This record gives sequence, structure tokens and C-alpha cells, in this order.
Amino acid sequence: MAHLISPWLDFWNTSNWHVNARHKDVYYRQVAQDIARYVPSRSAHVLDYGSGEALHADVVAAAAGKVLLCEAAPRVRTTIARRFANNPKLQVVVPEEVERLPQHSLDLIVLHSVTQYLTPWEAKTLLALFHRLLDRRGILIVSDVITPADSSITDATALLRLGAANGFLIAACAGLARIRLSEYWRLRTRLGLTRYDEATMIEKLGAEGFLAYRANKNIGYNQARMTFVARSR
Repeated sequence: MAHLISPWLDFWNTSNWHVNARHKDVYYRQVAQDIARYVPSRSAHVLDYGSGEALHADVVAAAAGKVLLCEAAPRVRTTIARRFANNPKLQVVVPEEVERLPQHSLDLIVLHSVTQYLTPWEAKTLLALFHRLLDRRGILIVSDVITPADSSITDATALLRLGAANGFLIAACAGLARIRLSEYWRLRTRLGLTRYDEATMIEKLGAEGFLAYRANKNIGYNQARMTFVARSR
């Protein structure tokens, strides 16, 4: 089964790239609101694979019947399990539990900001699993996909715009300086990020049994990245 390669998993288990608490809150709220718009019904069963801290997963849960938050990093998983312990619609799971879910049992699967940390083979394996788990009428969302044209300058510009619009511009400027000296940047430089152009991602999804198209808007704040909407053929 596909999991994040160990150095990335170790990083997410101990660190994050958000410049301050305001940034983290705005980021996760926007992601949750964007995901909620894809929930097909109030009874839908949803999987957010690689959910991160998912501060506002309750927004998604309010639009759905059940939401599974799959997170491989143990510390993060413990944090979100504690945060949503009293919400019966939210359940925190490990990747191995996802593999054991019944066939065609999910109505919406979201893979947000994960593909860049997977090798192409790991992504292929994960998409094959999703095809097995997704209901015949279900939806797969693969979002925040990095393009070959994306650069650190593009990402920095998107963060500064977000900061300016949400009251943390100074923190964003300082945070960008810290990121260049951080373990995240060292990992990104050493391991690289997996990138796809639009045609390649659609072809990759097609190879695993999906019909896909690029959405007009990416989930989250960075509109230089891509979101794909896919359904089983």
C-alpha cells in the first residue's frame, strides 16, 4: 500500500509549514469549505486521505453522513482524534484501516495536497485502492496537484496574497524566510516534489479506471495548482 516516504512522514509528525496559528486556521477552514461543496448528499460517506490536522473537518461532517480522516502521522492522528472525540460523524483512521474498508463503500474520496509527496508508483497504487472503495456513482477529488511550471516563487506569492487578505501578511513574510531555513525546505530540495501536468494526471486517473477532468478552481488558496474531479468508468 502507498504511504508517504519516511522522511516526509517524520516531518509531518513533528512539524508543520504554517507561519502562525491564523494561517493554519484560514488554510484548513478554506480547504474544509471547498471539500464540503463536493459532498454529494447529507448521508454521504467521505474519506479525507492524508487529512493533516483538519482543524475544520466538522464543516465537512455537517454536510455528510460520515467522514473518515486518514492520517499516517501518529502525533497528528492523536491530535485530531482528541479534537473530534465528541463528534459522532468524524472518525480518525490509519491507512491500514482504509485498505480494509468494504468495496464501493464510499461516496466521496479526497486526496488533497498529497500527490506531490508520493512517487508515481505510490500514487498509482493508491488510486487503484480508491477505485475499489468508491461507489459506482461516487466522486474522487485529487487536489492541490503541483504542475511542472509551479515554483517556490509561485507558492510564496500565493501565501503572501493569502496573508494580505487575512491579516497575517507580516507573519507570512517572516514565515517565508523561516521556511527557506527549515527542514521542510531541506526535504523539498533533497527529495523533490512529484509534479503532473493536466494531461498526465487525467491519463494517470484513466489508467486506474476513472474518467476525470480538471476543475475550474483548486481546493485551497493556491490557484496555480490543480484539482481533478474523477468518477469510475
